[in-house]
Amino acid sequence: MSGPRPCPVCVPDLLKMKQRGEKIAMLTAYDFPTARQLDAAGAEILLVGDSLGMVVLGYESTLPVTMDEMVHHTKAVVRGTQRALVVADMPYLSYHLTVRDAARNAGRFVQEAGAKAVKVEGGRKRVRAIRAIRDAEIPVMGHVGLTPQSVHEFGGFKIQGKSAAAARSILEDALALEEAGVFSVVLEGIPAELAGMITERLSIPTLGIGAGAACDGQVLVIHDLLGFTEGHVPSFVRKYAEVGATVREASRRFVEDVRGGSFPSEAESSHLKDEVLEEVRGGLGPAAKRQWRS
Repeated sequence: MSGPRPCPVCVPDLLKMKQRGEKIAMLTAYDFPTARQLDAAGAEILLVGDSLGMVVLGYESTLPVTMDEMVHHTKAVVRGTQRALVVADMPYLSYHLTVRDAARNAGRFVQEAGAKAVKVEGGRKRVRAIRAIRDAEIPVMGHVGLTPQSVHEFGGFKIQGKSAAAARSILEDALALEEAGVFSVVLEGIPAELAGMITERLSIPTLGIGAGAACDGQVLVIHDLLGFTEGHVPSFVRKYAEVGATVREASRRFVEDVRGGSFPSEAESSHLKDEVLEEVRGGLGPAAKRQWRS
């Protein structure tokens, strides 16, 4: 018999965690089995990030990811989650053109996929879109600093806020998002000191990724954490496993066993009873019987 269903994490719970000084753990998830494991591990938030474009779908950036792709993966994560708050990333162009688009697309995540909140990249320029989504009664997570959907504007994935003017601008963005009604803010790729100042100024939780230890919580892309990522891995990533190597080795052994004829073994095969086999043979023509015997 399964135990009682765990009490789900809600938006107000995160604010209470900040007030109590408790750290918040957020991980990305893109499918049902991964969501089940991360939910059971105790993460407060599962983010269905548009990073799926790079780590799952093989795109070079997050920009090609569509609403339909995001809704598809969010549905899977929601089905695998009992406790964590599922937040869906608003992909590129889903909220950039009109506030009507922003509210409608955010509504799809809630109505079609079952997400409890959405995430929007950008600072003061996104306030109108955020307010439109909030008017639709949908909680919004903000995201400032290094925003991957602005990669071409930034000239690559580079640390942001290194000058005094840039740091002040990011701080003002974060304050504007809080004023617009977001329930938390992701701080990505900014100096630790700046993240600390923002965290002190905001009454809502900050979630850092490459932003130092002073944030109210931390987030990592699950493929980076597990060692699935090939090639360059950001310096802020801590690998907790080398699952990619484990998958390669297990798959190599399978290929070797198939080619060598050791898979499947007798124990991994099923057989007809003798009388059934004879009955099947009896119904075969002479040519088929000779082929069977050979």
